[in-house]
Amino acid sequence: MPTTGPDDGPGGCWGAPFAGVGKDLPTVLVAAAALIDADGRVLIAKRPEGKSMAGLWEFPGGKVDAGELPETALVRELKEELNLDITESCLAPFTFASHAYDDFHLLMPLYLCRVWQGVPAPQEGQELKWVMPVRLADYPMPPADVPLVAMLRDYL
Repeated sequence: MPTTGPDDGPGGCWGAPFAGVGKDLPTVLVAAAALIDADGRVLIAKRPEGKSMAGLWEFPGGKVDAGELPETALVRELKEELNLDITESCLAPFTFASHAYDDFHLLMPLYLCRVWQGVPAPQEGQELKWVMPVRLADYPMPPADVPLVAMLRDYL
């Protein structure tokens, strides 16, 4: 397929090295949700002390167990983390993150959710904040979450 557009030069997509080349990292599948309230704000959670990346803000969710669907894991995780009841049919696939950390490769589908039962209540010592999409970049996040912020801002 021919390329179109200007030569992107050094550091562009054609000249940049792929971060995962030469690494034999296990892939960790994590599902996350952008919970959106009636005012258009997105819920983020601050990782508590004692966890990796403590102090960074993230979209709620968690690891997908072996044999588990991402949507099922997300429903389970949101109940465990926030005491929310959500059905899989209320989760709309939005985008995903793919990021190589030092010791694993993270693959994280992000779902949009506007309907749930209950009021988000932290169950694991995390701090919660409702944030307008244009303000999400003001909060330090894990590297895998950062590209999702611009996508949410532009979409919402």
